[in-house]
Amino acid sequence: MSKVILGLSGALTHDPSAALYINDKLVAAAEEERFIRDKHAKNRLPLESARFCLDFAGLKPRDVDIVAFPFAPIGLNRPDRWHFAKRYWYAPDRALSALFNGNRHYRRNVSRVRELLGKLGINWDTVKFLPVEHHLAHASSAYHLSGFKGKTAILGIDGKGEYATTFFGYGENGKIHKIKEFYDPDSLGGLYGAMTEYLGFDMLDGEFKVMGMAPYGDSRKYDFSRLARFEKGELIVNTQLVNTIGLRRYKEDGKGYYFSRKLVDWLGPKRKGDDADEPYIDYAACVQQLFEDLSLQMIDYYLKDVLQETGQICFAGGSALNVKLNQRIMALPYVKRLFVQPAASDAGTALGAASYAAHQAGFEVEPLKHVYLGPQYTTDECIAACKDHPGKPEWEKIEAITTATARLLADGNPVAWFQGRMEFGPRALGCRSILGCPSVKGVADRINEQIKFRERWRPFCPSLLDRIAPEVLQTDHPAPYMTFTFDVNPEWKDRIPEVVHEDGTSRAQVVEKETNPRYYALIEELEKLTGNAVVLNTSLNRRGEPMVCSPQDALNMFYASDLKYLVMEDVLVRKAV
Repeated sequence: MSKVILGLSGALTHDPSAALYINDKLVAAAEEERFIRDKHAKNRLPLESARFCLDFAGLKPRDVDIVAFPFAPIGLNRPDRWHFAKRYWYAPDRALSALFNGNRHYRRNVSRVRELLGKLGINWDTVKFLPVEHHLAHASSAYHLSGFKGKTAILGIDGKGEYATTFFGYGENGKIHKIKEFYDPDSLGGLYGAMTEYLGFDMLDGEFKVMGMAPYGDSRKYDFSRLARFEKGELIVNTQLVNTIGLRRYKEDGKGYYFSRKLVDWLGPKRKGDDADEPYIDYAACVQQLFEDLSLQMIDYYLKDVLQETGQICFAGGSALNVKLNQRIMALPYVKRLFVQPAASDAGTALGAASYAAHQAGFEVEPLKHVYLGPQYTTDECIAACKDHPGKPEWEKIEAITTATARLLADGNPVAWFQGRMEFGPRALGCRSILGCPSVKGVADRINEQIKFRERWRPFCPSLLDRIAPEVLQTDHPAPYMTFTFDVNPEWKDRIPEVVHEDGTSRAQVVEKETNPRYYALIEELEKLTGNAVVLNTSLNRRGEPMVCSPQDALNMFYASDLKYLVMEDVLVRKAV
């Protein structure tokens, strides 16, 4: 019997999204932030993204059979709540609440989901509601979509779900087996987030910036081992310094942070501004090194036996977006293949809850083929948006749009590239992108300073054709989603310097013709002009904004930056002189 399964995320007050399965097939998925134009869409539920999924599939609210949500009740007979209470003894109100009212967040979530379903027209009394443990949703999003056959190690690392922060398990014959979990406050993701705040960025948004800053520093200058340790199979985070709550939190200008005054006394004032300067670049390097080392120790302890059987591991949770860690996981001697679910943060738990529900309903979920799962717009809709926009853009419809765009890139121009279905997840993968020619000196700085208005030291990613990827990246490991960094072949570093980071690595996307034929064709045209089948690729948005969704969003971003060219489907847009 056919089943329509709607997965919803937003259980932890950030990154709400929706994903839709019909039986074993993933039909649509999108993040709420893209529709409401509010990055991370905090304290919202996925109303517009769920509407999109249903509309795209041509479904009515009454057609939905199962609603899956990545947050579940946790019984008092489990260790989760007891661990939380014991470790947060210094905040007795929070500790006692965990023991005596430990599912209050679950009840609040259920109430909010019921309200959301009412707005969508989905009848709570007739639909099946399936709560899925948060880390189980992460695990399903990685394992069930990996396409791996045979026994597969499963890793999940993030801030926290209900109480769990870290998941070790394995999948076999479609079933997920839990080996071990760690619980709040013993969270590597939380530690990294706390240090992200100390380094002057927003938690849940600036972790990429810390990772990008780290290669400029020296991880040997300071000993950060006091922040956390892994011993006898347990992760222990020093809550005197990080992952703090209540009165232990450092406060500044009325805001409390997830690190303590003791951390500031040790390391000095919290960083401010946009410069990557000492000692903060060294601090970034140290926290990145600690994060990687502890993660690898935990993998070795809990997953080595599984990995030695098949060499397969899949990874989700916000920390799975740490591409430097992923490079080190791939380098482990017993790892043959690593799959990182590309929307690995909490947005991806909508996908995981839905895939888990599909499996529970008896379907063998299809492997993930691509993440072009959002809205798409026709050339006529793009033209209509140009005609309606107050900027009065100059536009023309061009038949050979990839050839024309490649010429603009080869001439040194950054180009906004708006094509096909919007990507699901944080990475622009050639449908909502700003592109540049990676052999043109200074194009990366220009995009950072004049278009995206972000820190000058932020790196850019290469999109490269699959036929040259093994030569450039020195491996044939699949890399379609920008979830890994690779050591760039020295012979290529001078050919594409604008997409090689300070440490000689690149966070690459390997492009295949089957999944994105127009993007592939564009890179082929650029290769004819430059000799390199590589394009610089970054997301089509400005600092602090979500990636664009619609033609109207693209035009608004175009006029709020120094971009001179925007390509939307078959339309080339210029600013009117």
